[in-house]
Amino acid sequence: MILARLLAAALVFGMAGQAVAAPRAVAPILARADAVDDQSYARPREARVTHVDLDLAVDFASKTVGGTAALDVQAAPGAKEIVLDALNLDIAKVTDGAGKPLAWALGATDPEKGAPLTVQLGGAKRVVVAYRSRPDARALQWLAPELTAGKRKPFLFSQGQAINNRSWIPTQDSPGIRQTWTARIVVPEDLMAVMSADKLTPKGEAAGAGKRAFRFRMDHPVPPYLIALGVGDIAFRALGPRTGVYTEPAMMDRAAYELADTEKMVTTAEQLYGPYRWGRYDVLVLPPAFPYGGMENATLTFLTPTFITGDRANVGLVAHELAHSWSGNLVTNATWKDIWLNEGFTSYVENRIMEALYGRDRAVMEADLTWDGMQASIRELGGPTAEGTKLYGSPDAQMDYFKGETFLRTIETIVGRERFDAYLRGYFDRHAFQPQTTAAFLEDIRAKLIRGDAALEAKLKLDEWAYQPGLPDNAVHLRSALLEAVDQKVAAFVAGTPAGQLGARDWTTQEWQRFLNNLPRKLTNAQLADLDSAFKLSASTNGYVRTAWLELAIANRYEPALPFLEAFLGSVGRGLFLRPLYQGLMRQGDWGRPLARRYFDASRAGYHPTVASSVERIVIGT
Repeated sequence: MILARLLAAALVFGMAGQAVAAPRAVAPILARADAVDDQSYARPREARVTHVDLDLAVDFASKTVGGTAALDVQAAPGAKEIVLDALNLDIAKVTDGAGKPLAWALGATDPEKGAPLTVQLGGAKRVVVAYRSRPDARALQWLAPELTAGKRKPFLFSQGQAINNRSWIPTQDSPGIRQTWTARIVVPEDLMAVMSADKLTPKGEAAGAGKRAFRFRMDHPVPPYLIALGVGDIAFRALGPRTGVYTEPAMMDRAAYELADTEKMVTTAEQLYGPYRWGRYDVLVLPPAFPYGGMENATLTFLTPTFITGDRANVGLVAHELAHSWSGNLVTNATWKDIWLNEGFTSYVENRIMEALYGRDRAVMEADLTWDGMQASIRELGGPTAEGTKLYGSPDAQMDYFKGETFLRTIETIVGRERFDAYLRGYFDRHAFQPQTTAAFLEDIRAKLIRGDAALEAKLKLDEWAYQPGLPDNAVHLRSALLEAVDQKVAAFVAGTPAGQLGARDWTTQEWQRFLNNLPRKLTNAQLADLDSAFKLSASTNGYVRTAWLELAIANRYEPALPFLEAFLGSVGRGLFLRPLYQGLMRQGDWGRPLARRYFDASRAGYHPTVASSVERIVIGT
């Protein structure tokens, strides 16, 4: 990769062939060839967005968000236009900050990437776009009251990662183009708006008949996918001096109980990797349709309610999203090919937080499950030589998490925890509020940790980890004695021990996952009935356990589980749970395929657009 260290003198060529000097404040990393984002139309070295002011009204009747986005632009000398990302936005007009019309054009639309919105600057340093989203905006999910916990009022939430926010915000939607922002959001007066920023009007302010407005401000530059919105019947409860939970009143008690350790998690993370730099850390527990486990929106993590199981067994999800406050939000992947720099780092930090709070046994158990998941992903991707098993540029999200975490754990084991912790803390400090590429990370670790030690370089095998498929032979596998004991129970059950004699009633989520995932895929109906009778797995309120059980039931065409499968698919929207169940049904041919289509047709209205489209590809093949 070519380093562009002489940034001030660098020349960048526009699409029309003209040479323009790079803007002064562009992050140095963006001048690198490996930082060019092929998922965005933006040309940030010519003209880039530095700040966004949103003034939007939420209309539940039309399922649209409309108003203005005012963009502060930093253009290089000689740059005549700025290119934004837009996905199915209805643009009314574009002006400068004084209201003077600016010429603009939308290019050809790609169904995934959207269209380039090119604005002729005419010297303007501020561009104001008047627009409205469409009802099918990919980032937005509009929920009818019956799809919420309270069943009384509608709900709206956004999910921006990876390139969805361009469907409701016309900006340069690329993770490396960090932007500060403000927002004024007008909503029905009986609803609350929350966003991933400082809340300037916690109770809102009058905004006309039947409306109120909420104002927000984010002073730190963030990747635009972290601009997030939630609107609904939302209440708040403090969890600690700088932590709290937002959710529907009907869910508040259960959510607050599960999140009791959130303040401790923030303190623990700071002790490991330096100060939390975002002010407050709150969470928004969403309706079940939320498509992910969590989303690390700065200052306000969005969480699925499926982590709530009454025993705090799944709070590793909270630790993961908090860890993103360092890896992802503070230091961000410059392109989506580098996403492992977010997710692999975060999974490693999550495990360290869990160890510090809950002990070594818990952390090793979760790390061992990570190894299981990685091996399963490698098999599904076609084996250790498959391109999808690479870190850099892998199309498989699981490898970003599993292989990335294992890579960092391997470094820790080789160099020692104290030395690696010192490096990571310095890494987050050196690159705070900046994007990062895989190649630049490798340069950093070589300069700051390896320091020319050829023997250490050979032991670490950095390039093999980052760029080659499969696992290097130095990969560290932490083995859990607790899970090895579960493996013995698997063997005992297969050999004929009745389920009720396994001693499994007090198992954690992680132990149940190991047990169910390691059982043979072919069991008798009698064995399945024994398990279900002993532990009520079909009706489990633990989504992780229920999914693992239903995968096994589908593999064996165990029809007594089908009513519970149908109910589960219709009550959750988390892709992690849905995709393997639909895939399992489709693998069952004439038995499973009609079921998959029927369940999907009945449930898709409750799925986020991104999950609905991914499940549709599984079920329909489009």
